[in-house]
Amino acid sequence: MSISALSGSSAAAIGLSGMRAAQLRLDTSAHNVANAQTPDFQRQVVTQTARPGLGGVDVQIGQDAAGTPASGDFAHLAEDLVAQRMSVYSFTANLRTVETEDRMLGSLLDTRA
Repeated sequence: MSISALSGSSAAAIGLSGMRAAQLRLDTSAHNVANAQTPDFQRQVVTQTARPGLGGVDVQIGQDAAGTPASGDFAHLAEDLVAQRMSVYSFTANLRTVETEDRMLGSLLDTRA
């Protein structure tokens, strides 16, 4: 099933947007952990907002609001590690949504055939 074939507020489109958001959160937290001791490193944060009319989420990466370099600072290490684990769970949950819609559509097609 191609992503372009999915329309607006279908369960699959909502699930796919959640999967993309989870992947971006995972990538961002991994980036923060990997670069924590880099000189003048600026920690990245992910902002996730709901799409009211369409369903699903929009995600953006930005700089940490503190605005101070996190070089050598492990204050956010636990937060980033937890974010990685939560991203995996979120991705899995959204994947289950897509798989469930796929099974339901398959059942519907079998019934109609």
